[in-house]
Amino acid sequence: MTRNTNAKIAGFTYLFYAAIGICIELLMHQARGGYGGAAMVARIGQYATNVRLAILITLLECLSSLVLGVTLYGITCDEDHELAMLGLVCRVTEGVLGSLNNIPSYLGLLWLAKAGTGTGAPDIPTTNALRAFLLMPGASVPIGSIFFAVGSLIFSYLLLRGRMVPVSIAWLGVLASGLLAVTLPLQLAGFSTGPLTGYYQWLPALVFQVVLALWLLIKGVATPTTR
Repeated sequence: MTRNTNAKIAGFTYLFYAAIGICIELLMHQARGGYGGAAMVARIGQYATNVRLAILITLLECLSSLVLGVTLYGITCDEDHELAMLGLVCRVTEGVLGSLNNIPSYLGLLWLAKAGTGTGAPDIPTTNALRAFLLMPGASVPIGSIFFAVGSLIFSYLLLRGRMVPVSIAWLGVLASGLLAVTLPLQLAGFSTGPLTGYYQWLPALVFQVVLALWLLIKGVATPTTR
C-alpha cells in the first residue's frame, strides 16, 4: 500500500478506535453502576448483555490496535525503520494484552454474577477471593495501556521528526503520549501522580487521536523531510 493509503486507513481506524473505547467505558460504567464488591457483581448479573457487548467490542479494539500499528509503521518506516518497528511491536503488544487482560476479567465477572447455589457454585470465601481478584485496584491501569502510550510516543516523534503532519499536531502527540508513558507505570506501581489520573491524563491523547485522524483522512501525510 502507498503511504497515503496507509494514512487514510490509519485516520479511519483512529476514529473507530476512539469511538469503541468510549463505548466500552459507557457499557461497563452502566454495568458496574458505581457500586463495589458484591453489589457490583450483582448489578453485572443484571446487565450481562452490556458485558457481553463489551467483550465483542474489546476484540474490535484489539484488531484496531493491530491495524494502527501496521499502517503507522508503513507511514514512518522510511524515517527510522528500527524505531518504527519498535512502535509497531508496542501497538501489537497493546492489542494482545488488552484482549488477554480484559476479556477473561469480563468473563469471570459474568460467571461470578451468574453462579447459582447448586453443587457447582463456589463457597463464600472463594467467591470473596475471586471478586477481590477480578476487581483489584491494579486493574484500573491495564498493562496494555502502557504499551499504547510508548507506541504512540514513538510514532508521534517520527511524525514530528519527518514533518509528515503539522508540527503542532505532532507535538501534541508527543506531549500527550509522553504524559501517559510517565504516569501510567507510576500508577501501576502504586505511586501517586496527583491530579494526573483518569480522564485528566487521557483527554490530551484523545484530542490528539481525533485531530490526527481528521488530518490523515483529509490531507494524508507529507514525504519525510529527512529522507
